[in-house]
Amino acid sequence: MMANGIPLDTAAIVSTVLEGILYGLSVLMFIGTIWALMYRRMHCGVGIKQMVTVACLLLLFSTVHIIIDIIRTHEGLVQYREASQFDGPIGFFSDVAQWSFIYKNMIYMLQTLLGDGVVIYRCYAVWQSWWITIVSIVLWTSVAVTGVGCVYFDSKATVDRENIFAPSTGPWITAFLAATLFTNIISTSLLAFRIWKVGKRVRMSSHASVLWPVLRVVLDAGVLYSVSLLAALLCFVAKNRGHYVLIDMIMPIISITFYMVIIRITITKSNSQDAVQATTSGSGPLTLSRMSRLAGEREYPMKRMEVHMTQLTEMNERRYGSGSRTGTGTGETRGDPEKEEDGDGDDLARKVLGGFSV
Repeated sequence: MMANGIPLDTAAIVSTVLEGILYGLSVLMFIGTIWALMYRRMHCGVGIKQMVTVACLLLLFSTVHIIIDIIRTHEGLVQYREASQFDGPIGFFSDVAQWSFIYKNMIYMLQTLLGDGVVIYRCYAVWQSWWITIVSIVLWTSVAVTGVGCVYFDSKATVDRENIFAPSTGPWITAFLAATLFTNIISTSLLAFRIWKVGKRVRMSSHASVLWPVLRVVLDAGVLYSVSLLAALLCFVAKNRGHYVLIDMIMPIISITFYMVIIRITITKSNSQDAVQATTSGSGPLTLSRMSRLAGEREYPMKRMEVHMTQLTEMNERRYGSGSRTGTGTGETRGDPEKEEDGDGDDLARKVLGGFSV
């Protein structure tokens, strides 16, 4: 089956323009991400070094990639347009052994590994177990192996070097895209399921109003990245040259999905905290004068009240071992099990939210 789709010179121009637009958006979101991380450090006391490092690396990779794309487009359309070793611009862009093609694929592989690694780490942060993420880690390793294979065999291509779908290179690229797609789908599903599970458990607490927007952000980012990868994979399997355009567009999309999660979660948490403060800003000790104001013009006669206080002793060897707990009217009493469960849910909710700010 021969390659089909748009000509390679047209694909080079279209991909560079679209990548430039998305790159500009990612730069703006990078600035917003740095602001969001600084805001969280000042207001939440959260460590931000790791996330700032990841954000800077994503921007660096995207910048290097688009610079190589611009140079490659200039070489193919201007510098080597009449070169004898190439059959015009199409011959130049179809050569998989060109240095620009090798280096841009290497940068794309590094960007993919970094983005997928962040999603896997977030899964670990909310589950607090590496066993849950073992499948994602194995798939991430396969992404690294197939990515290295793509770069290596592209650089060593001698026969059919003008055919990226050749048996020496095509299977590696297909495996790389498939491994990346499944890594993202599984990791995002695990992350979303954990947030949904915790959200149901703490639906009556103050954290529930934050968890559901977090779930939507995670799903939005995962769907955006997964749909882009699926489209690129289908185009490559169908031997459609449109995958050149999609691969270049995915490069800044990886950065955008990372920035989007941090910015939207920070805004959500900030709005939630402001709402809580606005609700409780007028609260204070429940004094008699305040009770009178709340009651309005209604007055209630004061009546004598008698209080009988008894002593309660509770023994539960099965739950508390051989010990016992004794409570009085002015002493220690044991809480409601349902409230204890809600408390555990609140702690789990904090872990979920903390997984995005380590």
